[in-house]
Amino acid sequence: KAIQYAQIVILLLDGNLMLEKQDLSIARQVIEEGRILIIAVNKWDGMSTEERTHVKETLARRLDFIDFARIHFISALHGTGVGDLFQFIEEAYLSATKPVSTSKTTKLLAAAIEKHQPPLVNGRRIKMRYAHLGGHNPPILVIHGNQLEKLPDAYRRYIVKFFRDQLKMIGTPIRLELKTSDNPFAKSKR
Repeated sequence: KAIQYAQIVILLLDGNLMLEKQDLSIARQVIEEGRILIIAVNKWDGMSTEERTHVKETLARRLDFIDFARIHFISALHGTGVGDLFQFIEEAYLSATKPVSTSKTTKLLAAAIEKHQPPLVNGRRIKMRYAHLGGHNPPILVIHGNQLEKLPDAYRRYIVKFFRDQLKMIGTPIRLELKTSDNPFAKSKR
């Protein structure tokens, strides 16, 4: 319930215990709810350089499905890194609620398509015509076009990552909504 009503979720991990199954479950639930996610690793001050390297590698490997969240290393005992955490909370919230015009999102869509074309389906190219934001916190990217239901998951992830990078959206998931246009001539007789 707390995740449902929250706008920002800070997932606090113990640096010595690392990722438990419950931590991953909570992270997945935060993503499903579309909340801003900040990961804080505590007890950073008591670790050696090798232990810190191991923790960073483990987090990168086990949390690869959360490519939008920044990871902060803090020490609650000494207060190190906590100030940066509050700065990032503000950054992430502004990122999730940032207004973006339809013309800008459509230009970004054209740039993404120019950089990497969508695949062919049954010998025909999937056409993405224009895009706009359909909501905030989490940002909902709405793309209009033809045959979008056949768009592969890999290309969907590419589009989301491209928009996240170009709009500098950090800490927030971006939801992708695809709207396929109806063919106006589908029911007509020749």
